[in-house]
Amino acid sequence: MEKILHIIGAGLAGSEAAWQAAKRGIKVKLFEQKPHKFSPAHKNQDCAELVCSNSLRSDDYEHNAVGLMHEEMRRFDSLIMRAADACKVPAGGALAVDRNGFSEFITRELKQNPLIEIINREVTEFPPEDAPLTIIATGPLTEGALLEAILQKVNRKSLSFYDAIAPVVYKESIDFSKAWYQSRYDKGDKFDYINCPMNKEQYYGFVEALLAAEKMPFHDFEEPNYFDGCLPIEVMAERGKDTLLFGPMKPVGLTNPHTPEKPFAVVQLRQDNKEDTLRNIVGFQTKLKYGEQERIFRTIPGLENAEFARLGGIHKNTFIQSPVLLDEFLRLKTQPNVMFAGQISGCEGYIESANVGMLAGYYAACLLGGKTPLVPPATTATGAMQVHLHDTTADYQPMNINFGIFPTIQGEITANGKFRKIKGADRKEAYCRRALEDFAKWQEQADV
Repeated sequence: MEKILHIIGAGLAGSEAAWQAAKRGIKVKLFEQKPHKFSPAHKNQDCAELVCSNSLRSDDYEHNAVGLMHEEMRRFDSLIMRAADACKVPAGGALAVDRNGFSEFITRELKQNPLIEIINREVTEFPPEDAPLTIIATGPLTEGALLEAILQKVNRKSLSFYDAIAPVVYKESIDFSKAWYQSRYDKGDKFDYINCPMNKEQYYGFVEALLAAEKMPFHDFEEPNYFDGCLPIEVMAERGKDTLLFGPMKPVGLTNPHTPEKPFAVVQLRQDNKEDTLRNIVGFQTKLKYGEQERIFRTIPGLENAEFARLGGIHKNTFIQSPVLLDEFLRLKTQPNVMFAGQISGCEGYIESANVGMLAGYYAACLLGGKTPLVPPATTATGAMQVHLHDTTADYQPMNINFGIFPTIQGEITANGKFRKIKGADRKEAYCRRALEDFAKWQEQADV
């Protein structure tokens, strides 16, 4: 029987999945609605169009999680990374590309591959159970009849339409000489929340900074359709300078062990991953510009030196609840001939989307070849992203790759047999070193 894979969507994830499957001898039919239909964000006819930025972020694979992901993908012979390296433009330590050249490179490579057929038509129906193995990689702006078909298949409660993302900080960067662990009224585990207190002057200064800060504009295809349970923090502040005192910053039910003075306001941070290396700032979803977020949120006592794993944002984004719906190979549990990849699966960012597409293409090729795929170890950037998609215990939100979702490295054994604790930049270097070693071992074992 002919081995064939259908892929819906020729964005970064779909293009990468097609490339990886074809490399392994699988015939691919890649469905792309352009040029007959464009989403509100897309403009050109090529595959893998970059919309919001031409930057793939840091390319430092020795100290940076996204740079590490770049390097793992290069070692896996990623089409996206081939294109990025061929079309790069000067950007310091970042990997930025010529947008048009990048998309043209990818489109050309896909069209020249004899195992890949690009079919330019809109797919409007969910694949039936007797369809070939299919990867849905339609991105965060999936709409129309296909969106409705996905909704009916996965249950409307398992699909989100807008990201309302609060900033996430590395727990180790919180100053516990000012912050403390406690749940309100001591309900639940005391370690559920970390609390950062503010006095009256600090609180009103914080509110004034929120009101004066620059905001990110919405795209033309987005509308600021907020609901009261998830308002941006600056919108709450606009409704009255005391509003936050009755919302996410209410000081009730808490006792500061560092001082007998009762806090006027309290910022709480909730556990964001299983390892408890990351904490999200509760109720701080925001449209502030990134630089403004870092500046203002570091005025919060205890967060003066905060390192951010993710900054806040609110934008249109359609994604499924992958930890509930998908198995370890990105297949829909209720219909395993359908896989999901890219931003619709709940990753965030261009390179993360391509990375998930890369694995989806590998998984699909293995499955069609009668082999069981080998999941990459969580110590790698590729594996850590898979853990986020498959095993997230907190409220599921799209996530960029960051060291906070890697298994923690506390230290190492020195040559004389003693334990040495690793901190700061040394720890990031240790994460990268371990990841590349484990990625190489996985490649050897995975028959890739």
